[in-house]
Parts: sequence; C-alpha cells; structure tokens
Amino acid sequence: MNKLRKFLAVCIAGVMIASGTAEVYADGLGEAIEVNAGGIQTLPAKSCALMEVSTGKLLYAMNEHDTQPPASITKIMTLLLVMEALENQTISLDEMVTVSAHASSMGGSQIWLAEGEQMSVDDLLKATVVASANDAAVALAELVAGSEDVFVEMMNRRAQELGMRDTVFKNASGLDEEGHVSSAYDIAIMSCALLRHEKIKEYSTIWMDSLRNGETALVNTNKLVRFYDGCTGLKTGTTNDAGSCLSASAVRDGMELVAVSLGSANNDERFSSGRALLDYGFANFSIYTPEPDLSMLTPVPVQRGVSRQVAVYTDGLAPLVIPKGMAGNVQQEIRLIESVEAPVEEGQPLGRIRFVLNGEELANFTVRAAEPVEKMHFSYALQLLWKQLNGADIETDRSAS
Repeated sequence: MNKLRKFLAVCIAGVMIASGTAEVYADGLGEAIEVNAGGIQTLPAKSCALMEVSTGKLLYAMNEHDTQPPASITKIMTLLLVMEALENQTISLDEMVTVSAHASSMGGSQIWLAEGEQMSVDDLLKATVVASANDAAVALAELVAGSEDVFVEMMNRRAQELGMRDTVFKNASGLDEEGHVSSAYDIAIMSCALLRHEKIKEYSTIWMDSLRNGETALVNTNKLVRFYDGCTGLKTGTTNDAGSCLSASAVRDGMELVAVSLGSANNDERFSSGRALLDYGFANFSIYTPEPDLSMLTPVPVQRGVSRQVAVYTDGLAPLVIPKGMAGNVQQEIRLIESVEAPVEEGQPLGRIRFVLNGEELANFTVRAAEPVEKMHFSYALQLLWKQLNGADIETDRSAS
C-alpha cells in the first residue's frame, strides 16, 4: 500500500511539474491587487500582517490579533525549534530518524512515512518545508523532544518568549484541533524569528526536489518561490477550519519582509493577498542605517576625577524602517549631561541620541562613557600639586596610582 501511495504521489507531482504549477493559475499568484502609497485595497483574507524581519516593525495590518486556526503555518514554530536544536548541536542534519507509529499515522499533507522507516533530519526538513508533510514534522518533533506532547509544551513556551500572546499550540503539524489558534501578528513574529536562521532558506527556496532516491517528488506548496522576485519562503497552510493561509517572505534592496495572510477562501486569494502585502512594503518602505554625527559626541566634563573629561560613544545603532525616499529628512538630536561626578564606569550612560523624522521619534540610543575615570584621591592630588609647583605639565597623568 505504501509503495502504491508513493507511486501515485510521483504521478501527481509529475503532472504538477509538467504544468508548472500545482494550481491552475496564469502565474501561480492569483489575481493582482492594486497597491499604492495610500495603502492596499481590501484583501481577500480574514486577517493579515506585514512585518520587516530585522526590526520586527509592523508596516501594515488588518485584524492582526484576531485568533483563528493557523493550519500548517504552525510548522514555522516546529521548524524554529528544529533550527535551534541544530544550532545547539543537540541534533544534526545527517542524523537518521526512525519513524514512530504516531508520526506515520498523520493525515493531511504527508510523504507517507512508514513505521520503522528511517530518514535523515535533512530530508525530513525538506519534506516539512517544501511539501508541508505532517508526518515529517511530527517525526522531527519527536526527535527534538522525545514525544509530540513534550514538543508542544516547548512550542508554547517559545511562543511566550517571543511575545506571541494570541497563540496556543496543540500539535506540531497544524492539523485542526480544538483550541489550536494563532494570529497574523504572532505568525509574523515567529516567521521573523525563523528567518534569522539563514539555513532555513536553503529549504524554503526549493521549488522542486525529491526524496527516497527520486521515488518521492516534491513541489513547493508556496508558488511565490517560483513567481515572486526575491521570495525567500516561507510556509503555506490549508485546513477546513483555517481556510487558505500563507506566511510569505521576500528580500529586496537589503530589506526582508514577512507577509501573513489568514483565512482566504482559496489558494488563489491567499497568493493575491501575500503578493499585495509584499508589493506594498517594497514600494513604500526602505531600510535606514543611523549614522551619528561624531562632531556632536563631545567629551563630558568630569567632576572630582583624575581626568577632567571622558570621551563618549554610542552603540547598538540598529537599522530602522522608514518611508521610502525620506532618508534625507531624518534628523538627529544628541543630549549629553552637563557633567558627571567621578568615579565613572566604562559604559556608564551619559546621554541619548534620538533620530527623528517629521517630528516623530524613530529610535533613540544610549550615549556611554568610553573609558573609566577614577575619583580624585589625596595622594594623587599631592602629585598634581608637586608637578604644579615644579612647573610640570599638570594635565592628568592617567598612569598614576
């Protein structure tokens, strides 16, 4: 029976590959939706969110905190935990996984894993990402946590750590289950977290591939991988309760976006929604890297210190997302304290630098002491007095004890 299923899967995939798409669309993305600087026309989805990956800035949203079944987009969290396990070296890509009866029993999208069959983590990842295979996802979950139940606890704990307040996971695959819910906003958050693991893109950008020495053909369920310029993934999902869902990612001109669309009526509408969100983001926003005016970062006077002043610096100048074409309008304001009393610790906050666009603060960063300054003590004061009486340079000798 398993061999028959595999044969049918190859035949179906062959038809899909020959036609160039699993669904019969002109370009695989659905009907175009008008996008302009004013926004997006109403999307054919229940909720959506558009987020920039490096900053986590929300650029567009509709009902983004409404909870609903997320279908196989659930696997984004499953994949995140697998990527973290790989990074922590608790599992490896070439590790062979023996499929359990539970994993092989999964319905829905699958690669028909048989109980006792062995497959590498690498191939299970490929099946999970490209084909949205529920059996492969559960096999990975069991490898990482020992059981799917324990893995689900890990999923919910990680969701809380990421600030996903609308989400409750009940399984690792995304099959419909009472109480298994998320939101467009939360899915955008976990999508950004997953995309920060560059390794995932080696799987999420695959259009066609195969497993079992060519016996099992794979075609990506995310048609944007083939048809959308700069697409880096990420995951589709479809169930009766969830409808057609999508978390799509793409990068252009150094900016990577995640577009989440939930609850569309069909595949055509979910790809239309995803494309419209990404088009809007790339048309209206860009990455701006703050560069402080070093001439304004002047030393801060030190009171009762062995040095009369301390140099300053600012760190953590992370990229910002701004409206496209507005980089020249960004202004910066640097505010330093008038003086600081010794002792001064290296890294001690001494002021703030703000980046402002049209009166609105984009971000602010801390200005810090570049070095420590000891408090003036009696013996050091005597040394200064002796140098003064002998006509020596009275500038601070910082090597003195």
